[in-house]
Parts: sequence; structure tokens; C-alpha cells
Amino acid sequence: MKNDLSFITNQNGHNLKERFKMLIKDTTLFDCLVGYFYTSGFQSIYESLESTEKIRILVGINTDRQTYENLCAIKNNDRIRQIKSHLEVKKEYQRMLTNELENSEDSISVESGIEKFIEWIKAEKLEIRAYPSQNIHAKLYIMTFNEDDRDEGRVITGSSNFTKSGFIDNLEFNVELTKPSDYYYAKEKFEELWKDSVDLADKYINTIRNKTWLREDITPYELYIKFLYEYFRDELNTEEDIQLSYIPEQFKKLEYQEQAVLNAKKSYWNMAASLSQML
Repeated sequence: MKNDLSFITNQNGHNLKERFKMLIKDTTLFDCLVGYFYTSGFQSIYESLESTEKIRILVGINTDRQTYENLCAIKNNDRIRQIKSHLEVKKEYQRMLTNELENSEDSISVESGIEKFIEWIKAEKLEIRAYPSQNIHAKLYIMTFNEDDRDEGRVITGSSNFTKSGFIDNLEFNVELTKPSDYYYAKEKFEELWKDSVDLADKYINTIRNKTWLREDITPYELYIKFLYEYFRDELNTEEDIQLSYIPEQFKKLEYQEQAVLNAKKSYWNMAASLSQML
């Protein structure tokens, strides 16, 4: 059977990450329109983006039914609706990002990818925004080449979201479009959505620095408590029915003293558990 290289399925070594590595190294602009963005996807390809002048990532974030109804209730005031919509989008993005980091691998590669992402945001090389007005299910990657290159640009579209799974692991169906008309159409539609999107750059940095294990204000004592909790977590009982496991001889049992010890023990391990979630 003839191998049609227009399709990228992540099979037999022909994955989207490798195709990006071939195309991105020659791009001046890299635009992405995706329903889901995860830092794992960025980690997979950021080395190929070192020479790219500008990267723009536009994600779709859905609001819940209550938020939608609240927006409809104030529909006569466009300015208030816009402000509330933007705040809800940023709040939802913070939740998504925090959840991603809580479930991510605690490794130097993850940390390096995130630090590079923040570095490029601060250098204004990278922008990340969300489109709040309607659901976005698109997976669209637009590459604009240098002026003296083969053509104006290329488009890859299909099933892969901006994730490691979408770029490498999953069975996907993506196609590379090389016709100039496809490139210009995709570029025009991307610019229309980008114009009405919500900037997430500050929210990304603030969430990473204040809500995840990559925060910068962790003290040596907190790290020590984290170590104790992780080391002894299987032996701990933090349920309501904590019992005293050791009572010295000649100890006069007084209920209020027992309760004070139990409360202190429970408070200590609750604090350790809370710190563990933060770190």
C-alpha cells in the first residue's frame, strides 16, 4: 500500500512531533488554535521553536451553565458582560492549569519546559490567549516561513490537541495542507478569533508561581514537613477516630488531656497533608 505522507497518524515513527521538528525550525511565526493545551505538548517541541520569532497559542475554554445564565442576565450591559466573561475564563484556566500540574510528573523535564514557557512569555516571544464566546474544538497549527523560503506557510489540522499524547502517543489523523489558499484562509480565521480573545499570560505565571509545586516561596521547614509526610503517609491515620497509641505508665487518664493530645496530633498531620498538596 502506498504511503501518503500528507497524513500524520503517530504510527511507524511518523508522528506529529517529528513533522513539527522538520517544519518549525524554518518558521518565523507559529500559531496554534486548539481545544486543549497542556505543557507536555510544549515540552515535546519547544527546542524546535528556539529560532521562531513569535508563538501564539489560542485555546478554547468552556464556561458552565451557571456562568452562561449569569452572562445572559446582564446582557444589556456589554461592558459588564465582557469583564465578567474574561474573569470567568481566567478563573477556569487557573483551575485547569493547577489540575494539570498536580497530575504531572515531578521531573526536571517538566520544570524546564515550564520555565522556558514563562521565559518566552516575559520576553514577549510567546502569547497564550483563550476564546471565551463559544466552544472551540479545532486543532489547527499554522506555520509561516521566512520570506525567501519554499512558500508562505503550511497548515496542519486534524485530531491532535496541543499535548504530548496528541503529538506522539495517540493514534491520530492529521493532514498537512500546502496550498496557499488553505494557508491564507486558516490565517485569516485565526486572526479573527485572536482579536476577541482573553490574554492568559499573567494568569499562567501567577498560577505556576503561587498555586503549584513550582512556587518560589517554599521554606526549608515546609520541605522537611513534606518529606516526613511522604515518608510516613502510609502509616498515618488522619481520620476522625484517631486513637492514642502510647500511654506512659502511671499516667492518670483525664479526658480533656487525651482530647488535647488527639487534637494536636490531628492538627499536625492535617498541616502536613495540606503542605504536601501545595508542594
